[in-house]
Parts: sequence; C-alpha cells; structure tokens
Amino acid sequence: MAATTTTIPIYPAGTVERGGFEYLTSKKDELVGWARKFSLFPYPFVTACCAMEFMAVSSTPYDTDRFGAALPRFSPRQSDLLMVVGTITHKQAPILLKVYEQMCEPKWVMAFGACATSGGFYQNYAAVAGIDRIVPVDVYVPGCPPRPETVIDAIMKLQDRIARDRHPILTADF
Repeated sequence: MAATTTTIPIYPAGTVERGGFEYLTSKKDELVGWARKFSLFPYPFVTACCAMEFMAVSSTPYDTDRFGAALPRFSPRQSDLLMVVGTITHKQAPILLKVYEQMCEPKWVMAFGACATSGGFYQNYAAVAGIDRIVPVDVYVPGCPPRPETVIDAIMKLQDRIARDRHPILTADF
C-alpha cells in the first residue's frame, strides 16, 4: 500500500502566501510620537521637600514604569524630561539653565510643586518665583507637595502632548 498525501489549500487558488503584516502604514509623526511618549527618561532636579513625593511617585504603588518614565537618568545628556522638584533659588538658577542646555532635543520640562511653579510660600529675595523665568515649562504640577496621582496625571498629559506634536527627523540644523 502506497502512502498518499493530501494537501489542504490554506489560501485560495492563485494567491501568494504573505506574512501577517503585508503592509504597515501610518503617519511618521504618529509612529515617532507613540515611541517617544512611552520612552521618557526623566532627570530629577530635586532641591526641597517635594523630594519625598518624587520618591513616592517612583515607588511600587504608583509604578511610573507603565508610563515609560521609570528610569531616572542622572546625566542631562541621557534624559529628555527635566523634572524640577522643589524650590529654586537665584543661586541655583544658572545650574538649572546649564542642565537644561545640556539636554538633547527633544526635551520637556515639568515644574513639580508650588515652589517650582510659582515660588510657593517663599516670597523673598532668594527664591525664584517660578522656573518659567529660567527655562520653558511644558507641564505644571500643582500642590504643596503634589500628590503622586497628580504627578502621574501630569505625565499622562505630557505624553498626550508628545504624541500630538510634530516630530521632524531632519531639521535645518542637522
């Protein structure tokens, strides 16, 4: 008895077998925006009491890793999100500006807490009344100190903004 084999056609006759993703189409800005919004590398510029809330946001119950913002970088050249946490004095302002200038493009800034946003309750000659006088701010996080849920909400708003932005691959400077 000879063995016979039967073939069951998976594809209709006359078609060519192709992979699951024959054509993948999307706008370049949407694709790059999606990739950038889930790969934030924060640089924590922590100076005051809001540091405790920053540590709480970075802990397990709030899990910023699910937003793609879990790995803080302590080098401005490796980060793209500058989180200014706490009071900035006029003596620290040039340092903050230098850190901002060392960051690669694209870069975003988050003012974390009332002191970074508006100077807080330090209405004196030493405190800067808002870091937007030094660097451009993308997201403000209100509160003294802000709750971790507020910080996560600000990260999500920044991600929405990043996803909607244009993302040029080649610019006039390059």
